[in-house]
Amino acid sequence: MDLSKRLLGYYDYTVVLTYCGMLFAVFGIFDVFQGHFLRAAICLMMAGVCDMFDGAVAATKERTPSEKCFGIQIDSMCDLISFGILPALFMYFIMEQSILAKGIAALYILCALIRLSYFNVLEEERQKQTTERRTSYLGVPVTTIAVLLPAVFALYDFRLIRSRLAFPILLTVCAAGFLSRIEIRKPHVIGKIVMIVMGLVEMAGLLFLMGADPL
Repeated sequence: MDLSKRLLGYYDYTVVLTYCGMLFAVFGIFDVFQGHFLRAAICLMMAGVCDMFDGAVAATKERTPSEKCFGIQIDSMCDLISFGILPALFMYFIMEQSILAKGIAALYILCALIRLSYFNVLEEERQKQTTERRTSYLGVPVTTIAVLLPAVFALYDFRLIRSRLAFPILLTVCAAGFLSRIEIRKPHVIGKIVMIVMGLVEMAGLLFLMGADPL
């Protein structure tokens, strides 16, 4: 059954990972509300994994201009939930909903929103000029938080970081990076393999080496 003929939107395999990443993020948000920070961190990492490969999957299909435009828009909207709202709420609740955390969470989400919207504009203009794949990013990608936040959380749980202030500091630094004009080269196969290995090690630490987190 072709859902595109019955419902608004696109539902082929090129957007499945994008949708899955957003769903992981939503489950992570629910976990944050319940105080299950370990589970929320894992959901954030899973959303990052989905985002890492959704572009490669989409590139395997010849898409119409409308499908490409939809892919750009839906990817950024999902990224805002996964790497904007989820990390902000994670920090806000782990800081026990302090006024400082509230302000930094709002600022972080705003910076992520601006960065993603600006990326959409640049990407649409780039695709009108060339069919080649993107080789670099302008500004720090919002997906970076999917690696950094769980790592800081692990270090905090191990008591290697003793202050919860590490979380608002991390989000403040990332927010500044989102809006910076530094150019970052897009990782190739080796770079992705390194990130995957790092992610697996990080997830192993979260799952097996950390203190018990209520499930």
